[in-house]
Amino acid sequence: MSWLDNKLNGRTRFFLGASSSPVEPEINLIPFIDVLLVVLIFLMISTTFTRYQELAITLPTANGSSSQTEVKQIHIAVSRDGRFAINGKVTDRSQLSNSLNSLNKDSNIQINIDADGRAPHQAVMSALEAARDANLSNIVFSSQTTKK
Repeated sequence: MSWLDNKLNGRTRFFLGASSSPVEPEINLIPFIDVLLVVLIFLMISTTFTRYQELAITLPTANGSSSQTEVKQIHIAVSRDGRFAINGKVTDRSQLSNSLNSLNKDSNIQINIDADGRAPHQAVMSALEAARDANLSNIVFSSQTTKK
């Protein structure tokens, strides 16, 4: 048995049961990273990136005839730079509601909003809010006729 003792002296002994050193748990991250990359690629492909600020909008034109009935109208003009005029008189945005309240004497008044094609949307919304604050609900938007 001397040759067996010599072979075992150079190696560690074999134990059945608990080992003397604890086994470190190991987490393989490569499959986890692969799954995350596939999910990321899926989200990048399926997501649409829409920027509404970059939409080129051309406002419509109309070629219909004008109304035949005479209705008292208040014209609100909205310029390209967002300034207002009520029946030809330049008005500040803060005075827009007060001016419409002073002109609202009849329930049959029609508000005609003449907005420039390049007027900011916020300016047109301010004109609509001022009409709502003055309890005016008959609102019409003007358009230009098409030239042939």
